[in-house]
Amino acid sequence: MGTPWDARSYDRISGPQQEWAGDVLERLERMARDATVLDVGCGTGRVTELLLALVPEGRVLAIDASQEMAELAGERLGGRAQVWCQDVLELELPDAVDAVVSTATLHWVRDHERMWRILARALRGGGMLEAQCGGEGNIARVREVIDAVAGEREPDLVGFSPWEFAGPRETELRLREAGFSEVRCWLAPRPVEPEDPDAFIRTSILAAHLERLPPERAEEFAAEVVARVRLPLDYVRLNISATRAMLAR
Repeated sequence: MGTPWDARSYDRISGPQQEWAGDVLERLERMARDATVLDVGCGTGRVTELLLALVPEGRVLAIDASQEMAELAGERLGGRAQVWCQDVLELELPDAVDAVVSTATLHWVRDHERMWRILARALRGGGMLEAQCGGEGNIARVREVIDAVAGEREPDLVGFSPWEFAGPRETELRLREAGFSEVRCWLAPRPVEPEDPDAFIRTSILAAHLERLPPERAEEFAAEVVARVRLPLDYVRLNISATRAMLAR
């Protein structure tokens, strides 16, 4: 079962995620106007909408593991993109796409080795992968607070993590083993001072933790974490740029 999301709250507070997505979209300048693009972890469809503008003669496919996110994205896009609820680890496309794009998502997938193989299979030979997600060191101070509060209130949550914050070197190796070439991965600090820290922390960071607790204890846990966290939130992004190796004939 995937992480539960409050899609409308996420849509309201996801300004930082949209800003980070701009870094990825800038790297898509060489993409053909008639390309078929797969948006992995489309969220509420804000980035998908920008992708549509980059391929006015092409097609955009968008998936998200959250039914709530996929439904809200479908409402926003109104049929301009094909949107469906899909776990990326179970992805099977009838036809390969020209590009795979993902922003602020892939750290929620715990099996990166399998994930990169699946995304390589989704791409045609020579197709491009441009992505960004939480990387090594991401929200380290926030995670310390979460573990401290868990140690005092919820021992079963001590050490629990729904994330895979990988580093660039291990990611480059995984990509090459999965069938990618021209691989480049790098970390970029992107500190965040959200307009509504309480809603941002609960929605963007604590969703999987709170899902494991009954409502009353979840509220107490979240409130204590929010009270102890200090801004700015220490976000670190892992940027990924690669090409699917040409397939043997």
